[in-house]
Amino acid sequence: MLRFLPGPIKGIVSMLLISLNTLLICAPLFTIALVKLCLPLNPVRILCNRLLNGLATAWISINNGIHALTKKIRWHVEGVDALKLDDWYLVISNHQSWADILVLQKIFNRHIPFMKFFLKKELIWVPVIGLGWWALDFPFMKRYSKSYLAKHPEMKGKDMETTRKACEKFRTMPVSIMNFVEGTRFTPEKKAQTQSPFKHLLKPKAGGAGFVLTAMGEQLHRILDVTIVYPEASHSFWDFLCGKVTDIRVHVRSLPITGELLGNYEDDKDYRIRFQAWLNGIWEEKDRRIELMLTQT
Repeated sequence: MLRFLPGPIKGIVSMLLISLNTLLICAPLFTIALVKLCLPLNPVRILCNRLLNGLATAWISINNGIHALTKKIRWHVEGVDALKLDDWYLVISNHQSWADILVLQKIFNRHIPFMKFFLKKELIWVPVIGLGWWALDFPFMKRYSKSYLAKHPEMKGKDMETTRKACEKFRTMPVSIMNFVEGTRFTPEKKAQTQSPFKHLLKPKAGGAGFVLTAMGEQLHRILDVTIVYPEASHSFWDFLCGKVTDIRVHVRSLPITGELLGNYEDDKDYRIRFQAWLNGIWEEKDRRIELMLTQT
């Protein structure tokens, strides 16, 4: 309906509609979160969590409608049909643009539980959004630097203990934890600077995923290995909003979390080496898959 608009106008309209959707959702979101905080009874908490996740899912659905209204995209998605809303997932993906988050929300909405990220504790103070993350039970973590632990050895392991406690609520509520393994968005410049051995990817950083598996390994059931490809040169977040991204290809592979993938990433050197080798193998396969997906018509 609004696809005829010039690109920049289309981008502004998309941003305004998404912002309006966010503000409208925040009112009931914060109200339900306040009820959960004031009445910390298990039945109340379970009901509130269902309502909060329902609001988050509705927010994504409306955003998806906004994108469909303002832009035309050819979607090629494989591997989401057998996924479940009542399972526990760790989602890992390559990262090229902040549009990746919108892509992941689009393909996984109503296929898996609402995706959440591990966030630094300081981010809770981000206006509006920080409260939204808190209301939706995004796990906030406090990481101590090596220099701090050298001065305060009694704090070793406290960050992991705090994170485990924050994740306790997920034992009875299915969840999907998202991690961009490369740690930053891929660019040819970053590839050269980091001397990445891959053609389309940066070196994977195992620490984030290892931290999640250390804290939640027994709760999570499967790993979703996601590969996102934009055949067009323009695929920034703003390009996406302006309708310049017209072709998006996504491949999802579901992997079991076996005993070999469980351990203590911080304290067990053998496990750390084993997990890094496993993740490097995943990234080698992903690099080949991207090359293949780019050549498909």
